[in-house]
Amino acid sequence: MKKHKILLAACSIAAAFIIAKKVGETHSENSDIDKDNPYIINQSRGQIEGKQSVYISIVKPAFDKALSFMGLVILSPLFVVIATAVYLDDPGPVFFTQKRVGLNGSFFMLHKFRTMKMSTPSDVPTHELKDPEQYITRVGRMLRKTSLDELPQIWDIWRGRMSVIGPRPALWNQDDLVECRASAIDGVDANAVLPGLTGLAQISGRDELEIADKAKLDGEYVKILKKGGIRAFLFDCRMIVGTVTAVLKHDGVIEGGTGAVVRPVEPVKPEDKKD
Repeated sequence: MKKHKILLAACSIAAAFIIAKKVGETHSENSDIDKDNPYIINQSRGQIEGKQSVYISIVKPAFDKALSFMGLVILSPLFVVIATAVYLDDPGPVFFTQKRVGLNGSFFMLHKFRTMKMSTPSDVPTHELKDPEQYITRVGRMLRKTSLDELPQIWDIWRGRMSVIGPRPALWNQDDLVECRASAIDGVDANAVLPGLTGLAQISGRDELEIADKAKLDGEYVKILKKGGIRAFLFDCRMIVGTVTAVLKHDGVIEGGTGAVVRPVEPVKPEDKKD
């Protein structure tokens, strides 16, 4: 029995790293990803002012690494099941990558399980599609409702592009959200921290919230984060518990989101097409 458990654990770990490697290969981040990036924040304005707390500089990153590693290992069987279901429902790549706004306005490639049909127009936000429901696969509808499509972002956390808790990463052309986060709370720029898998806005209404309300909540979170200490740690723990509750209840999920204003989508280059 012990041998079987050890073998199962070894297989799970191997599967986790194979999946992680494949996720990373779905879209290589070119060195020029930030070329002409309008969101790059000036260092004097973007960084959290003053000496960073021990929680921000040491505890939170270690927390992210530990949780993401455990997540990749423990959830690897689920990754395999979901990936198989996605492919069988609509043959094609099982992962979807999209350029998002990360730390201090820099771009990174975010990963999700693909929930849209291969025929869906490339690099167009869901809320800009005419009748988006027609493009969502059967498996994709279930994944979105349960938020399981977000699981590959555990890999983004492991590689340091995201955090477990933080403002959700804005779309690469979602000007209004980025600008609101920069000024929602006096003296706090919510773009100056790593984006998160979940956050205060996600447990406070998610898609039901207007952009300005989301930005204000993101600012409130960063304000608490800046103070560090046990309060910041407990607040992050509260976000995790709140997220589990919200996911189980399917709270705040509205297809197409809040209808955020985005910059016009530029013509899609061959290398930028959906994976």
